[in-house]
Amino acid sequence: MIKQKFRQLHRIVAPIVFLPLFVTVITGVAYRLGRNWFGLSKDQAHILMVIHEAEYLGNEIKPFYVLLTGIGLIWMLVTGIVMSGLFGKNKRKQKINSKVNVTES
Repeated sequence: MIKQKFRQLHRIVAPIVFLPLFVTVITGVAYRLGRNWFGLSKDQAHILMVIHEAEYLGNEIKPFYVLLTGIGLIWMLVTGIVMSGLFGKNKRKQKINSKVNVTES
């Protein structure tokens, strides 16, 4: 039951969180590679940092954007892990049952 609810909420939040996270990742990687591999100066790569750090939103809105993006990322990780069953009791039971079935054959 809880997996179904998490799946619904995960499906709702994913499209909202995707774009800010995608932009943050792309601009962060582009900045670092541009500076290290392509020899861009800080002035040339500054626009990437402005986008990466959401400076275009202003000092009043930027902290909320960063907070909501962080919460969204944590939410997606938690719900994804819960849905995967990685740490669930059922996963352990399935492994035990499959080992018992193999030894009985």
